[in-house]
Amino acid sequence: MSDMGLLKYFLGIEVHQSEDGVFISQSKYAKKVLKKFGMLGCNPTSTPLVVNEKLNKDDGGTKVDETYYRGLIGNLLYLTHTRPDIMFASSMLSRFKSSPSHLHLDTAKRLLRYIQGTMNFGIMYSRNLDVKLVGYCDSDLGGCIDDMKSTSGYAFSLGSGIFTWASKKQETVALSTAETEYISTSIATSHVVWLRRIMEDIQEKQEGCTEIFCDNKFTITMSKNSVEHCRARHIKLKYHFIREAVEDGEIELKYCKTEDQLADIFTKALPKGKFQNFRELLGVVEHHIKEEIVECKCNVQM
Repeated sequence: MSDMGLLKYFLGIEVHQSEDGVFISQSKYAKKVLKKFGMLGCNPTSTPLVVNEKLNKDDGGTKVDETYYRGLIGNLLYLTHTRPDIMFASSMLSRFKSSPSHLHLDTAKRLLRYIQGTMNFGIMYSRNLDVKLVGYCDSDLGGCIDDMKSTSGYAFSLGSGIFTWASKKQETVALSTAETEYISTSIATSHVVWLRRIMEDIQEKQEGCTEIFCDNKFTITMSKNSVEHCRARHIKLKYHFIREAVEDGEIELKYCKTEDQLADIFTKALPKGKFQNFRELLGVVEHHIKEEIVECKCNVQM
């Protein structure tokens, strides 16, 4: 084995380590993607999606090459490893891989234009001695107009940038905002239980319960009060295990205002100001890394 020094590049992910913390990005990969699909140097946009714009499968648009579209979406999804700010847009566009139209492709190209303007962005993990697991979860209601299913989103951090996140369409159709929020919180709780086990294995056991911030008061009440369950009998039983996690002291649901719910960025398109604010709260920032040029001089004797 040989010591190659600090990790700087791995599978398209650039790692910059300093006294302030660790910054990871995929700026070189993003540039390759833009060049591959003919969008390098295009006019940038400030947000990845247009607010209130809804896409559906049968939109009447002209069909485009499926192979081309799938290749584009695959590259965008890989870019989400260090860019949670494009997670919702990429996952939403992936729903149309079977039959993409020019409207879907135009939206994907808008996402590329956003990447053009944020090529040097990545996640910053600041030095932090207090390793405390904190989570956020949110959902929309009937965000997909094809099947009226909602989208769940969650994010978890240890005091600085987020290290795990998701944006996924729910399995069932929710009948109310309370139900879709309850399902989203249940999914986040399941992930928390798994994370706490992992952290205990690596000698970072979490003392006390893990706080999960939710912007729906009924969801918090229903997780604590069994009487409220009679109003939610239509919700599948598998989602009610959240109450057990609360009783065991593994999680604690806390209310936060919708304006402070950063997981909202994983469930819908947001206006510019709100999107940029949440992006910063996720730990996604611009960072200029000075490339080190090392000159090697070799003396060859003949």
